[in-house]
Amino acid sequence: MLWTRWLVLLLCWGATGSEEQADERGAVPAEVRSDSRRERSPPPVEPLDFGFVPAAVYDTHAYYEPGSMGILFHMVHAFLYIIQPNPFPKDLIVKVIQQNMGGIKIEEWRKPENVVLLLQWIQYESGFLICATFGVVFVVLIPVIAMCFCMCRCCDNCGGEMHQRQRKNADCHRGFYTASLVATTIFIIVGVLIALAANHNISSQVKSTRRLINTNMRDLKTFANNTPAQVDYLTAQYTTAKNKVLSDLDNIGPLLGGRIHIQLEKSVIPSLDTALRMAGAMRETKEALENVSSSLEVLQDGVGKLQASLSGERASLSNTLSDPACTNGAVSHTCNTIRSTLSQLGINADFSKIPDVNHALANVNTVLKTDLSNIVQKGYASFNDTPRLVKEQTKNIVAGTRVLKGMLDKIGAEITGFSKMFPVEASLANFTIFLNERHKAIESYYPQIDQMDFYRWIACVAVLCMVVLVMAFNILGLLCGNCGYDKQASPTTRGCLSNTGGNLLMAGVGFSFIFAWVLMVIVTTLFVVGGNVEKLICEPLANRQLFKIIDTPFLVHPEKRNFLPGMLFQNPNIDLTLGGMYRECYDNNGLYHALQLETMFNINSFLNRTVYNRDLAKVFDSVQVDLQGITLLEQAGRDNLINFANSGIGQIDFQVYLTEVNKGVTLIDLLSFCSDLEGQADQLPRGALENALRGHASSIRFIHREQVVPLEQAMSTLHQSVKQLQKTSNDLPVKVTNVLSAIDAAEYLIAHNASHVVKQETKAYVQGLVGYFKQYTEWVKNSLTTEVAQCKPISNIVDSMEIVGCSFIIDSLNTFWFGLGSCCILLIPSIIFSVKLAKYYRRMDTEDVFEE
Repeated sequence: MLWTRWLVLLLCWGATGSEEQADERGAVPAEVRSDSRRERSPPPVEPLDFGFVPAAVYDTHAYYEPGSMGILFHMVHAFLYIIQPNPFPKDLIVKVIQQNMGGIKIEEWRKPENVVLLLQWIQYESGFLICATFGVVFVVLIPVIAMCFCMCRCCDNCGGEMHQRQRKNADCHRGFYTASLVATTIFIIVGVLIALAANHNISSQVKSTRRLINTNMRDLKTFANNTPAQVDYLTAQYTTAKNKVLSDLDNIGPLLGGRIHIQLEKSVIPSLDTALRMAGAMRETKEALENVSSSLEVLQDGVGKLQASLSGERASLSNTLSDPACTNGAVSHTCNTIRSTLSQLGINADFSKIPDVNHALANVNTVLKTDLSNIVQKGYASFNDTPRLVKEQTKNIVAGTRVLKGMLDKIGAEITGFSKMFPVEASLANFTIFLNERHKAIESYYPQIDQMDFYRWIACVAVLCMVVLVMAFNILGLLCGNCGYDKQASPTTRGCLSNTGGNLLMAGVGFSFIFAWVLMVIVTTLFVVGGNVEKLICEPLANRQLFKIIDTPFLVHPEKRNFLPGMLFQNPNIDLTLGGMYRECYDNNGLYHALQLETMFNINSFLNRTVYNRDLAKVFDSVQVDLQGITLLEQAGRDNLINFANSGIGQIDFQVYLTEVNKGVTLIDLLSFCSDLEGQADQLPRGALENALRGHASSIRFIHREQVVPLEQAMSTLHQSVKQLQKTSNDLPVKVTNVLSAIDAAEYLIAHNASHVVKQETKAYVQGLVGYFKQYTEWVKNSLTTEVAQCKPISNIVDSMEIVGCSFIIDSLNTFWFGLGSCCILLIPSIIFSVKLAKYYRRMDTEDVFEE
C-alpha cells in the first residue's frame, strides 16, 4: 500500500533528520559558588526546553460491556468449555500450516506425520465431533422415528387405537403427564426467549458497529493529519539546540574563562584568603599594641599615686594606734592586732620596670601605611578578570566559529530539504482521501447490511416460530384438555372441548416431528461453526494467543523468519512481531517504535559518519590562553608582609607583662582589710578610738574605689592585649613565609600549568556544546517512541474487530443456537408427554365395559 510506505518514510525522515546532529554530545554540570568577593559564571550546560509535541486525541473506546446479555454469554462459554476444555492448540496449528505451505493435497495426508496431525486434531475436536455426531444422529433418526410412529399408529398401535382401558390410578398418571408437559413447555419457552434475545442483540449491535467504524475512521484521519505537524515540530526544535550552541560560541570568553576560573580558584583563592586574613591580623596587632601602651602608662602613673595614698593612710592609722587608749589592757590586744596588719597596706605589682612597646608599635604603624587589604583585593580582581583575558585571547577562535555556524545552518537546511524530498503531506493527504472514500463506500453498504440483517432477523424469527407453533399447540391442548375434562364422563362420552385439547396435543406432536430435525440441522451447523470460531479465533484473540501463531518464526516460508516485517519492509529478518506491535500500539506509543524502524535506519551509524564533532574539535585544538598577566600579590604586598614579620613583635617579653599582671594591684584586698578593720573597731568600747578606726576604713574604701578599680580594669585590658600579641607573634615569620609560598605556588600554577587546565576546560566546553545536541537527540528519540504518530488507532481497529466479530456476532450466534438447541432436545420429552396426555383428553371409540 502506497500510503504505508510514505508513512514509514515520513517517520524515518523524522528520526534521521532530527538526530543526525548528536552522537557524542554530553552535558557537564557545574556548581556556582556564591562569594561576595568573586563573581561566578552560569553553568555551561543547562537543560533545554523543547516544549511539548502536539498531541493527537483519539475518540475510539474499544470496550464492550454486554450488560444483562453477559449472563447468557457466560453460560454459553461455560458450556463450550465443558465441550472443549483443551487448551488452544498453537503448536498443532503451526505444524499444520508449516507442513502444508504448498497447499493441502489429499495424497499428502497419507504421510505418517500428517496422519499424526490429523489424529491430534480429531482428539482436540473430540467434544465438538461427539456433539455434532449426536446432532447428525438426531437429524437422521427423527424423520425415521416419525415415519415409524405414524405407521405404527395407523396400525392402531403406539396409542393409535381409540380405546382406553380403565385404571384406578388414571388421574395420577394424567396429573404427572400434565405437570411434566407444563414444565417441558416452560423450559422450551425459556430457550425460545434466549434465542430471541440473542437474535435481537445481533440487530441492535449491528447499529453500534457504525459508531465503531466512524470513530476508527476519524482516529485514522486524526493520525494522518497530526503526524506531519508532529514531525515538523521535531525538526523545528533543532533550532532551539542550534541557537543555544551559537549563543555559547558567541560568549566563549565568559563561559570558557569562567570554567578556567573555577578550576584555578581551588588553589588561588585559598592563598589570597590567607593573605587577606594576615592583613586583618596586622590591624588587630596595631590595636593590641596601642592597648598595651596606653594600659601600661595608666598603670605606671596610677600605681605611683596609689603607693602615696596607701603610705599616707598607713602612717595615719599608725598615729591613731599610738593613742593612750590603746594601752588599756582590754583594748591593747586589738590595737596590737591592727598594728600587725599595717604592713599589708602596700603595692604588689611594679610596672615601672616593664619595657614599653613603642618601638614595635612604630614599626607596625609603618607597615600599615601600605594597605595590604587593597593589594589583596587587586589580586582578587586580577584573578576574576580571567574571563576577559580568555575573551581577548580567543578572538581568533570566535572568528573561526563562523565556519561552525555556517555548518550548523547547513545541517538545518539539510533537515528541511530532506523533508521536502518526500511528498509526505501529499501522500498523507491522499491517504486521508482514501479513508474518506472507503468510509463513504462502507456507509453505502449500510442499507444493504440493514436489509440483510432484517432478512436474517426474519429467518431467525421464522425458525423460532416453528417452536412457538408447537408450544402453542401444547398450551392450547393443555388449556382445552384441562378445562373440558370431566371425571364423570367415560372415554367414549368425553366432551368436545376435551377432545379438541387432545387433538391439539397430537397436532403439536406432528409438528414437532416435522420441525425438530430441521431445527437440529440449523443448531448443529451453527454449533460447529460458532463453537469452533469461539474456541479457535475469539478466545485466542482475546488472550493474544493468535498473535503467537502469526509471529511464529518461519511460519509462512522456510526462509522467511518473520511474517510482518517481510510483508511491510521485505526484510523478514527484522525482529518485529504482530504481538509486539499490538502491545506498543495498545500503550499508545509511536509507530516508529512499534514498527522498530530503528532496525532499518541505523541512526547511530549515520551520526558517527558526520563531521560535526571532528570539525568542532579541530577548531578548539588551537586554543592558547596566556594567563601570565595575572598578578595575585604585588611586590609592595610582599614587602609589607616581610616588614610585618620583622616589626619586633616577637622580641617583646610577654612573660614579664603577664607576671606583673597576675600579681594584682595591692598586697591585700583593700575591701577585706576594711571589713576586718571595722570588725576590730566593733570590739572596742565606744569612743574616739572606735570612731577613728571606722574613719580609716572609710578612707581605704575610697582609695579602692577611686584608684584600685581603674588599675584593675587597665590590667585586664593589658592582659587580653598581651595574650593576643603573644598569639599573633607565635611563629609569625613562618606564617608569613607560608603565605608568600602559597601565593608563589598559585602564581606558578597560573603561569606554567594553566595550559593543561585550558585544554581540559576547552574539552569540557566542547562537550558542553555537544551536550545540547545530545539533549535534542534524546528528546527526539523519546518523542518518536511515545508521542509522534501514536498508533493507538491500529490497536483500536484490532479491538473493534474483536468486539464486532466476537462479542457482537459470535457470542450472540452461539447464544442463539444454545437456546434453539435446548428447545430441540426438549421437543423429545414434549412429544412423549403429549402423546401420553392426549389419551386422557381425546374421545375414544370404545371403552372397557364391566357387567355386574
